Amino acid sequence: MKKAGLIVAFLVFAAVVYFGFRYYEKSYGNNVAKEGYILIPHDANLQQITDSISPYIKNKATFLEVARSKHLDRIFRAGRYKIKMGTGNNDLVNMIKAGNQIENTFRIGDFDDVYQMVGKVTKKTELDSLNFANGLDKIAIKKNLNSAEDLKQYFFIDTYNFYWTVTPEDFFKKFEKEYSKFWNNDRIQKEKKSGLSRNQIYALASIVYKESGGKPDEMKTIAGLYLNRYKKGMKLQSDPTVIYAVNKASNYSKKIKRVYFKDLKQDSPYNTYATAGIPPGPICMVDKNSVDAVLNAEKNDYIYMCADPKHLGFHKFTSNAAEHAVNAKAYQDWLNSNNIK
Repeated sequence: MKKAGLIVAFLVFAAVVYFGFRYYEKSYGNNVAKEGYILIPHDANLQQITDSISPYIKNKATFLEVARSKHLDRIFRAGRYKIKMGTGNNDLVNMIKAGNQIENTFRIGDFDDVYQMVGKVTKKTELDSLNFANGLDKIAIKKNLNSAEDLKQYFFIDTYNFYWTVTPEDFFKKFEKEYSKFWNNDRIQKEKKSGLSRNQIYALASIVYKESGGKPDEMKTIAGLYLNRYKKGMKLQSDPTVIYAVNKASNYSKKIKRVYFKDLKQDSPYNTYATAGIPPGPICMVDKNSVDAVLNAEKNDYIYMCADPKHLGFHKFTSNAAEHAVNAKAYQDWLNSNNIK
């Protein structure tokens, strides 16, 4: 009798160990076959969630069992989630229920306009470009502006992190905060001293950015040159403004890279060969260095600049028209010899 009791106890213990081990393996044992990312939209159902995660897990059935037991069919958060090696079903489900998603990297470049930026940004967001653009349009209208394009100066060139589920409102808040931080009291005082409006500062900064190729080395020199032209009442005659005007006129379906004589006649307030003064707005998104270059422009007497074919990415500066003509001829010859259209 005692022996039988021991046998029963052993069998019970063995059963507890067996089922306990199975429960542990099902809930906490590693069920990830390979690492990766999944996207779960707001309107997903349990089947869609399971289908998304299936390529990365070993056992779909056990995941689904744990997911149902923890009511993942009713409680989940949309997002971009990283599936890590060594993760069990319980942690996978809890991660999705808690919304512990992973941010993605967004690079804001020198886009010609805000809508081009939106087209790139929304490749990494849940919202499509149309809805995202509409959201930014509404933000602009609340600020008594016409459209999202008027928000251009808020978007500094840089790399940022956002969630896949970011809304236009949260997206803009991050840039607005950075913009407010940038315009500290020191820069505001320099702005007042410059005699330029903030929009003019950004317009000049965009020209400086384009002319410098985004490199800070010559930015202050270029800014000084264009301020000299502006103060002398000269036309700014910046090639990037012509390129922008031509491209904008075709709604960016025509993308020119080299300026020809016929392009100088493009009828546009942005074309600084045809129109005097500073353009009505920036011709691209700018970085902080280019704005600072305008606020801290180099004091020089330059009014001419030309790309230097012997030092690509840099320029030759002068205040002498004859010297500039020689520099310009050398650059045009270089373009032609390299068949750059």
